[in-house]
Amino acid sequence: MAYQPFDLGGKVALITGGNSGIGLSFADAIARAGGDVCIWGTNEEKNAAALAQLEAHGTRVAAMRCDVGEESQVEDMFGATLEQFGRVDSCFANAGVSGRRGGGPFTEMTSEEWHRVLRVNLDGAFYTFRAASRHMKERGDGGRLVGTASLAAISGQARGQHYAATKGGLISMILALAVEMARYGVTANAILPGWIETAMTEQTFAWDKFAAAVMPRIPARRWGTGDDFGGIAVYLASDASAYHSGDTFVIDGAYGKF
Repeated sequence: MAYQPFDLGGKVALITGGNSGIGLSFADAIARAGGDVCIWGTNEEKNAAALAQLEAHGTRVAAMRCDVGEESQVEDMFGATLEQFGRVDSCFANAGVSGRRGGGPFTEMTSEEWHRVLRVNLDGAFYTFRAASRHMKERGDGGRLVGTASLAAISGQARGQHYAATKGGLISMILALAVEMARYGVTANAILPGWIETAMTEQTFAWDKFAAAVMPRIPARRWGTGDDFGGIAVYLASDASAYHSGDTFVIDGAYGKF
């Protein structure tokens, strides 16, 4: 018999950026564990493909178009999610954009580029968590807040100061939420992926010079994949993590320890 606290039957998860990469892996694992899933994404084709994949698991699923950098869209889509599912038990703020490769040194970074990344990665997480926190507080029976950060938040990333700043800010937001929302039975945790094969990293990994420099530094001797994130998603969405809050889960094949 499966360990019952990991059974997500009757629970609803909202995952932003859930139509591909790590977000889709979160959604897929939660659906496999019996949970209902709503994903948000801006690409309609990816939304449709992700929805078809999730529907195969037999739980209630939906895909909605939402740009998390737009406050009004987040408010509207959170309302639409509640209208369709009735509640949100776990909210994964996973939507994000990377810095532009080859964008030049920090001294030449434009304010437009800086705000392009902050708009989605930090403002979007704020809008999403604010809506979810209001709902969970008003509902009164707990909840889960999960943010997808990055190793960039705790290590130096040349030419990626804007990306690193958003992920560091996200971790700080999570820690503050863990303290403030604990009295309502709501936990808040961050996941810090290492070098993971996704659409966002595809071009970088195809760069031979980069791969030759980085791969030898990964003790696991492979890039991470979406499958490496299903277990943590189920755990954090489940009753098993009810007393686990304010943590940062580093999933990087021990890259940060080498």
